[in-house]
Amino acid sequence: MLSSIVNNVSEMTGLRKLILVTADHHPLHKYFKELAEELGKKYSVPIEVRMEDYLFLIEHGDTDEYGMAWVPQLLAELETGAIVKVLTKPVLDSMGNISKENDLKTSIDNIEKAIKG
Repeated sequence: MLSSIVNNVSEMTGLRKLILVTADHHPLHKYFKELAEELGKKYSVPIEVRMEDYLFLIEHGDTDEYGMAWVPQLLAELETGAIVKVLTKPVLDSMGNISKENDLKTSIDNIEKAIKG
């Protein structure tokens, strides 16, 4: 019963799941994992964790000028099957520090924009 309610909520949002591509050893691994968990709860969707899946990121995530991807990056799969970027690098505050508030706002904005099409 609960799983059908959760599925209905995620179908209403147009969001199927969040995809976190990361590496255990990366200094921002835990930070991105916490962001993904918070967003997963907000949208009632599961989180798929892919470890060092650079081919997936080259196809769907951000890359540098040489076509190389980095971790961690947070993406989302929509109900349509499309993969969209949620947060590919931290958004720094005016002092140059990582800001969870900025990162959550940017992530939510990117998800909402993708859902609306």
